[in-house]
Amino acid sequence: MSKGKLFREAMKRGMVTAPGCFDCITARSIERAGFEALYMTGAGTAATLGYPDYGLVTMSEMADNAGRIASAVSLPVIADADTGYGNELNAIRTVREYEKRGVAGIHIEDQDFPKKCGHLENKVIIALDDYVAKIRAAVSAKVDPNFLIIARTDSRAVLGYEEAIRRANAAIEAGADMAFVEAPQTLEETANVPKLVKGPCLLNMVWRGKTPDLSIDEATGMNYAVMILPGVLTRTVVGACDAALAELRAKGRHPVPSSDITPQQGFNLNGAAEWDRYRTQFREAPKRAAE
Repeated sequence: MSKGKLFREAMKRGMVTAPGCFDCITARSIERAGFEALYMTGAGTAATLGYPDYGLVTMSEMADNAGRIASAVSLPVIADADTGYGNELNAIRTVREYEKRGVAGIHIEDQDFPKKCGHLENKVIIALDDYVAKIRAAVSAKVDPNFLIIARTDSRAVLGYEEAIRRANAAIEAGADMAFVEAPQTLEETANVPKLVKGPCLLNMVWRGKTPDLSIDEATGMNYAVMILPGVLTRTVVGACDAALAELRAKGRHPVPSSDITPQQGFNLNGAAEWDRYRTQFREAPKRAAE
């Protein structure tokens, strides 16, 4: 079963909660925690390369990171694909590159390039016709019909709520599998998105962002199909690193890590058991069946 199909099966059981990861370590943490899917955060991916979420990371860098994450876990991965990295032609190649790396789906937005994080100010939005054409092109590029094209619109902050809903519906009509209205600004706006959009909707829950803080149960009650939490691990990791290093400076000795485990236990979290089998598996020739 393809990862896209796995993700769609999960949605049939209820709203899918996909915490954000930025590498294989954080992806495996999400899998161990028992979630049904995960989200590759573009902001987190950019941060691992030393950049802010300002559209500075290339399509191939993003797709490669998504591919590494997808190969490290059995869960379906939904990934940030920014603007599709250009026009319709670029969107087609973007879909092909992400899909062949085993990703379950991507979202493409209507910001001009270079884009910015959806919860920052002064974003620039492309024309509706250009956005719809890009979504149509992305949909046409799918090989696996279960691969998800999620149409994100950042127009709420620039053009208003009504225009954001109009764009979401236009994208659904153009063939998108899901709509992602970024950064609704009030509880009423957030609750009304699934009521006004004629298709499944994704909610982006960003800590201290523009959207009101909602629990999983609250988002489920609003009939969202998917809830992503892009920064839940990125910001936690930064805080944990800063705290550990501050303690090291203050006490002059190795602090007790939050995950107080041995080196071998640490390697086991990253697949050591599988690789240990290979140490001896090929030392003896396999026995041939009797003729």
